[in-house]
Amino acid sequence: MQITLFLQVFEVCDEGNKGYLNREDFEVAVVMLFGYNLSEVEVDSIMSSVRPENSGILFEKFLNLMSAKKFAQLFSDETREIFTAFDVQDRGFLTFEDFKKTFNSVLPKLSERIIIEAFRTFTLMDLSTSRVSY
Repeated sequence: MQITLFLQVFEVCDEGNKGYLNREDFEVAVVMLFGYNLSEVEVDSIMSSVRPENSGILFEKFLNLMSAKKFAQLFSDETREIFTAFDVQDRGFLTFEDFKKTFNSVLPKLSERIIIEAFRTFTLMDLSTSRVSY
């Protein structure tokens, strides 16, 4: 279960068993869980949200942050898979025709107006020249 993993990482990274993660501890924990470093701006933002009476990130806050980050990662992975399924020519972008062809193969009775509106939601541009990129 994710909570167990988050707790294990928290405990391993809590240098000196302080009961919280300071900035360096937190950065190591993120690398352990996600395999990459957060930007300095992201870390600054998170650390600035720590209450002054705490010297760092307590487990409950860590759990909330990491759960949200994991959810976002899963959502991003799912979005990429869907985009890749639409991008049959593997160009890294979708034209309106790609979008229309995919929708017509999955939902053949869907009106073109709805497909156009869905595409406009992603592009916010003129349909003839716009592309949707991941």
